[in-house]
Amino acid sequence: MAIGFVLISAAPGHEYEVYNKLSKIPEIIELHSLFGEYDLIAKIDAEDFEKLGSIVINKIRSIEGVINTKTLTGTKF
Repeated sequence: MAIGFVLISAAPGHEYEVYNKLSKIPEIIELHSLFGEYDLIAKIDAEDFEKLGSIVINKIRSIEGVINTKTLTGTKF
């Protein structure tokens, strides 16, 4: 299992639309709006890191209004 946190920047005025589209992606298990450099943070639960990358590229970055992402991967101690 791979857990990822994706920081997302949306085009001005498209934050709500991007949030709604992200909320329909089943692998996103948490989604929060932010103030500051990034507009949203999404927690992703994927089978492995390859699948995690695919979700970011094909499902998140392809949303109209997403202008930038930064992905942080989690680990267990």
